[in-house]
Amino acid sequence: MTDIPYLTTDQMREVDRAMNEEYGIELIQMMENAGLNLAQLARTRFLAGDARGKIVAALCGRGGNGGGGLVCARHLHNWGAKVYVFTTVPDNDYTGVPARQLDILRRMGVPVAASEVIRRLPPADLLLDAIIGYSLSGAPHGAAADLIRRANKHGAPILSLDAPSGVDTTTGAVNDPSVRATATMTLALPKKGLRTKTAKKAAGELYLADIGVPPELYAGLGLSVGRIFAKESIVRIAY
Repeated sequence: MTDIPYLTTDQMREVDRAMNEEYGIELIQMMENAGLNLAQLARTRFLAGDARGKIVAALCGRGGNGGGGLVCARHLHNWGAKVYVFTTVPDNDYTGVPARQLDILRRMGVPVAASEVIRRLPPADLLLDAIIGYSLSGAPHGAAADLIRRANKHGAPILSLDAPSGVDTTTGAVNDPSVRATATMTLALPKKGLRTKTAKKAAGELYLADIGVPPELYAGLGLSVGRIFAKESIVRIAY
């Protein structure tokens, strides 16, 4: 699919705001849609259509992107995968909806560890990159940078949520460090920064997932967006 408009990062922020404030679609709903779609893409593209017995390491930040990764981890666990979650901060540094998603995983008994207490990532069939989303400001540092470097050295395929962590969705700049993804599942509409040559290389295969944005919202931004997800909730983007 090629005839899809791209959003600036500021436009994506406006989409998120309008979803909540004008349409009453709350963050927890958008996060659930994002995480479920990520789990479905992980299963079909990387786990041979069957999550049972597969090992997945989910690398999750503290924000909305990390929350989507936590939702994905929950679904893959429910489908039979052995899921390990590694976070950039301790549990008590999570707030809001991401904190709720983390609490659910804890109640389910899914292994969760802050990255600072582990020496290395375990062997895995797939790594999920949900460390930093479109809110990136400057090069990753601290625990986020450490997890990115560990992911790139791991050897397993990497599936990034929304954008590879470390890639600037406004400029397309690939910071040091940035995730080198096998595939990226971006949300709502693709971000303009992902069109640059360097960002394309970092993102790998590009997919677009439905998080439930009303077409009327896009029209209010002056965007003409067709029924992209009329046949399926995840589409491959040729770019």
